[in-house]
Amino acid sequence: MSATSSESFVRVQRLMLIFLVALCIVVACVLSTETTMPTQNMSNKERAELREEARAMFYHAYNAYMQNAYPADELMPLSCKGRYRGVTPSRGDMDDILGNFSMTLVDTLDTLVLLGDFAEFEHAVKLVIRDVQFDSDIIVSVFETNIRMVGGLLSAHILAEYLQKHADTMHWYKGELLEMSRELGYRLLPAFNTSTGIPHARVNLRLGMKDPMLKKSRETCTACAGTILLEFAALSRLTGDPIFEVRAHAAMDALWKLRHRGSDLMGTVLNVHSGDWVRRDSGVGAGIDSYYEYLFKSYVLLGDDKYLARFNRHYNAVMKYVSEGPMLLDVLMHRPHAKSKNFMDSLLAFWPGLQVLSGDLKPAVQTHEMLYQVMQMHTFIPEAFTVDFQIHWGQHPLRPEFIESTYFLYRATGDHHYLQVGKKALKTLQQYAKVSCGYAAVNDVRTGKHEDRMDSFVLSETIKYLYLLFSDPQDLIINVDEFVFTTEAHLLPLSIAQLGNATFSFRQTDEHNVLDFMRTCPSSNKLFPEKVRKPLRNFITGSCPRTTAGKRLSALDFQASNADHLRAVYDMGITMVSVGDRSQGKAKSHEEGEMGLQFMQEMLELTKMQSINQLAQLQAVAYATDEKPQDWIALMAGPSHFSPELTGDQFVQGDLILAKPLRACDETLENAEEAKGKVLVAERGDCTFVSKARLAQKVGAAALIVCDNVPGSSGETQPMFAMSGDGKDDVLIPVVFMYSMEFGKLSAVMQRRKQPLRVRVMQMVEFKRWQLAKEQRQNQTASVAQKPDKEL
Repeated sequence: MSATSSESFVRVQRLMLIFLVALCIVVACVLSTETTMPTQNMSNKERAELREEARAMFYHAYNAYMQNAYPADELMPLSCKGRYRGVTPSRGDMDDILGNFSMTLVDTLDTLVLLGDFAEFEHAVKLVIRDVQFDSDIIVSVFETNIRMVGGLLSAHILAEYLQKHADTMHWYKGELLEMSRELGYRLLPAFNTSTGIPHARVNLRLGMKDPMLKKSRETCTACAGTILLEFAALSRLTGDPIFEVRAHAAMDALWKLRHRGSDLMGTVLNVHSGDWVRRDSGVGAGIDSYYEYLFKSYVLLGDDKYLARFNRHYNAVMKYVSEGPMLLDVLMHRPHAKSKNFMDSLLAFWPGLQVLSGDLKPAVQTHEMLYQVMQMHTFIPEAFTVDFQIHWGQHPLRPEFIESTYFLYRATGDHHYLQVGKKALKTLQQYAKVSCGYAAVNDVRTGKHEDRMDSFVLSETIKYLYLLFSDPQDLIINVDEFVFTTEAHLLPLSIAQLGNATFSFRQTDEHNVLDFMRTCPSSNKLFPEKVRKPLRNFITGSCPRTTAGKRLSALDFQASNADHLRAVYDMGITMVSVGDRSQGKAKSHEEGEMGLQFMQEMLELTKMQSINQLAQLQAVAYATDEKPQDWIALMAGPSHFSPELTGDQFVQGDLILAKPLRACDETLENAEEAKGKVLVAERGDCTFVSKARLAQKVGAAALIVCDNVPGSSGETQPMFAMSGDGKDDVLIPVVFMYSMEFGKLSAVMQRRKQPLRVRVMQMVEFKRWQLAKEQRQNQTASVAQKPDKEL
């Protein structure tokens, strides 16, 4: 070993030690309190029974796949047959995960080892070597192929060699899976040939980027480009071929340069050629989730300081702008105090697990508790839910993220509450998702209707984490603490760091300062998770934890729906009253009174700024009144990220017509001919906003109004938000969103009118200018009419 590599080895070991010590400190902070353990501990017997039930769940799904679907990529559990790309009816972009390369089996290989089934693992490895090939004229997702296939092959290779040494088996194995992962890696590399170094979202396995269908490829998501490094670094270090790790580092560096320098936040969709942001929503859910995860885990696996520094910068920004107590609400990266959505998606359930790994336990407990209450409220955590915990998207594809966070919280705290949560999740899957041929995704958690779909992650992650949750270390053939779990729960050993031949030190650069490398143990009193969860027990029904004493509430942070904020302003002597209520508030102290005056001054300034900003974003749906056709009324509406913006004096005008069916989620509309050239109305729900927009455009509608499906919702009481799309810019008609109360007024006018109601979709600020100009003209006309004749 050379002097350089020896120093690298020592340094990496030191970093690993620091990381492990940090985790130990977190556990010590929790367990050293005087609080007693929760009373409802789970017995060893029950835990063992649940572990075996998780094992049985795995084989119920695995055998269904092997007997009815293999070598297809996925099992269709209701049809009880395999899903093949180009054979099974297309699901559109969803099918980009499929490559006709037996994805479910490859994704599941390492789970067999954790279960201790070496015989089936050996049999499955032989099948993969014999049957799986990648020379197919198929366009696949670079992100999904990397995490499921490259990660699955690498993890299986590592464990095959581990079993050779420690279980005296598979001596015939000569690294075939590693060679397969190298071949697949080379087939993904053409996607990295961009001017920024950020990879394309899709690539053809045979033709690379020369496929005609990819000529216009230019957009990808932050998570898609930022969830490559773990697998590609492991691939380079195991094969000795540096190209994979070099390209993945370059992509991460390019992404880092695109952060907003003021907020340290990232958007979710960008142009791979120019680096311009297409969608500036910033959160921790869909489109960005695993980018954060790979920043932190790249530091853990590779020992590269810069990734810890970057993670900490982003993490501090997320906790400052995105975190709202237990909730995590998307904001705009360039205007971080402006919320961009009024809902959360289920992918953010991974965040508490990442917080545990990084040492920030208290907010992890809080967010996990909120998610658990959402699960109890709706049976499963719906794909997206609103800020008042109503269903936004009702699907549940048996995702693993919540169970993953439950596992890490249990490992960090030893709190049996998390075993009980895992038991609830397991029993729910058994009761509501189990079918005779595997486990079926839930199409709508409100009805329990199944979908003919069982993603590979059900076996590679969901059931794996359940099994690990109920297992003791001695139950497993390997020590999982010596491995890093990838975002697909594949196992990469920490020893990979020893195979690197370069050292990294970014602490002396201008890009980072010493604060970027510091993490502190959560140190508030009585931090045992039960104490943190208790104030949140009825969070969904309106009870919130009190704000920290001593921290002044600013007007910018104030939320009228937050009970703690109302209490804080009451203590300042400010009372929130209804019109006509003459009661007065009284400050608790002189200092509180001064804070109250400062708060009100801030509120006045903030109101002015927000009025201007919100008016600039608001859309209007205007119509002529019944009494005076020359007078118009405008109802507020929200914009969308995926449709053209109406600017200046631009507007679209047309007769209003309701879609049939109203949700507009089918292939076409029953009244497609009537909708041509008109302003179509579709109700929110069952499919994405952009899907409704594409259907409206397909039938020739001039514009689309999406009305809310939550009774009583109103723009007067809820923040208006911009509808999100999927990163494509193929919608060419204006699309706006209206809450229920506003659309109810429009609907009432429609029902009164004998003739079709003609509306105008435009910017609210332009409507105001139009009205103001009209009033000025009327005033001038009236002034001229009233002026007396000049005396002769």
